[in-house]
Amino acid sequence: MKKLGFIGAGNMAEALARGLVENKVFKPSELIASDVDPARRHRFKSALKIEATTGNLEVLNSSRAVLFAVKPQTIDAVLSELAAAGGGSSGAPQTGARRARTEGLAPRLFVSIAAGVTLGRLEGALGGRARVIRVMPNAPAMVGQGMAALVRGRNATRADEAFALKIFRAVGDAVALKDETLLDVVTALSGSGPAYVYLFIKSLADAAVAEGLPAELALRMALKTVRGAEENMRRSPMAAAELIRIVASPGGTTEAALKQLGADGFSAIVARAVHAAADRSRELGRTS
Repeated sequence: MKKLGFIGAGNMAEALARGLVENKVFKPSELIASDVDPARRHRFKSALKIEATTGNLEVLNSSRAVLFAVKPQTIDAVLSELAAAGGGSSGAPQTGARRARTEGLAPRLFVSIAAGVTLGRLEGALGGRARVIRVMPNAPAMVGQGMAALVRGRNATRADEAFALKIFRAVGDAVALKDETLLDVVTALSGSGPAYVYLFIKSLADAAVAEGLPAELALRMALKTVRGAEENMRRSPMAAAELIRIVASPGGTTEAALKQLGADGFSAIVARAVHAAADRSRELGRTS
């Protein structure tokens, strides 16, 4: 049996598989992936030396744990395929061979990174005894700097949680939450957050260009400034407000800039943006 199988071999699955192999969490021979795209299968085989197939059921039947790395709009088809094979039910009583198949699949752990797909929806499709963990990762996982939050379903164990944390810590950091509703805030913060940072960096660079700096140099300096500030803030024992105070000398350039940001409602704008993203996440969860 493989230790982990991926259903879906897209960018996030590749990032996770690469992190697991490079950090020696698993060997390539302990992983398997399925995907309908020949190019994605070829990439897993050639670049990562991981077995890849077109068959989702092959992944299911050969893996102790299965990670759903498919888009939310396609996960229902995947879940239906597994349920039809005996991996779950829609709630109808199971008898005979189908019950035996379902009970045979019960030991498997299912991990999902499909955005907005709730634990209830996953458990309902996979069967009442299914061990399910829902995870919200983010794009920086593709460069080993991800931030993920996960919530375990009613049947998942602490050992399952530790297993899932090990997977996502191979590409950054990961935390476990007890309340699934908090994943909407996580989505708004770390899930969507990289886009806010990209916009801020672009705005910094564009503003410097408007003041006369060459575009390439402006972007280079903006990127290094943000990276340096992040590293300093992460290492420093001081609170953010104190770090700001140190940079903002009275009567200086930083103070002038911060006064303008305050006058324009910078913090309120960020708060409204995060709230809008969280609200949209809640809405998608209700309609999915």
